[in-house]
Amino acid sequence: MNKTIIIGTGPAGLTAAIYLARANMEPLVIEGWQPGGQLTTTTEVENFPGFPEGILGSELMSNMRKQAQRFGATFKNGAVKSVDFSKRPFTLEVEGIGQLQAESVIISTGASAKYLGIPGEQDNIGRGVSTCATCDGFFFRGKKIIVIGGGDSAMEEAGFLTRFASEVRLVNRRDELRASKIMQDRAKQNEKIAWSLNRTPLEVVAAENGMGLQGLKVRNNATGEEELLEADGVFVAIGHTPNTGFLGGQVTTDEQGYIIVKPGTSETNIPGVFACGDVQDKNYRQAITAAGSGCMAALDCERFLEAQAHAAVHA
Repeated sequence: MNKTIIIGTGPAGLTAAIYLARANMEPLVIEGWQPGGQLTTTTEVENFPGFPEGILGSELMSNMRKQAQRFGATFKNGAVKSVDFSKRPFTLEVEGIGQLQAESVIISTGASAKYLGIPGEQDNIGRGVSTCATCDGFFFRGKKIIVIGGGDSAMEEAGFLTRFASEVRLVNRRDELRASKIMQDRAKQNEKIAWSLNRTPLEVVAAENGMGLQGLKVRNNATGEEELLEADGVFVAIGHTPNTGFLGGQVTTDEQGYIIVKPGTSETNIPGVFACGDVQDKNYRQAITAAGSGCMAALDCERFLEAQAHAAVHA
């Protein structure tokens, strides 16, 4: 029987593992099929405190994992297919492992950025293609950037990127935007933002020398003509999908699927089940905020287990 199972190994899950391991809770961490989470798809991380020269995302996650292992956390690789939170101990069905049981569970499965699925997109992640302006905008100082999307997040990303870029071009499939009027107005008033509406992205085109990008090939939906929009960076801003499908609706989520936690805590609607990181955070989505929420989840979980043990002794 496991005291705690942590599902997911981004900054949130690994921080929770470090704290629980140091408290002798012997957490079992289920890594999933993308150990380390979204940070492993980035190159340089320059905004995580303590690394003045920056650090590779994959290296940061590897260091966190080693730190958790040092204090006694164990890791198993597999994807959680389903859970039973109707009674304790909780039961998890894990692909490649089978059933696991635990007195408590921390969900830190993150959110997956939505991609377009066009040629050249996945091949150039970290080489000019990004889904996080606050993570990667700094690397495009004085360069041309394309932001793909028509919602509030695209307007926000475009506005942020104008701090660095010489030009930010917003590309949207339709000639109308989904963003709220205030966000549209703010973007349209920004002289650094250019517009390519009613354009369908077709391909991210890499530079011929293999270093960076040429730009984005699009189709003009009005004329049918194709054109290459030159850019050094392409930011895909069409939203995120929280990785909560495996929960089967047992944990309360909002309409987008993000787990709802009790304000100021990591507690879900089920006692003994906690959530941290991007799976419950659609506003900040930063490595440092995820790590902080992982600390919260570990402390909340530790207090829960101590309360349960105390109640059992005095039953």
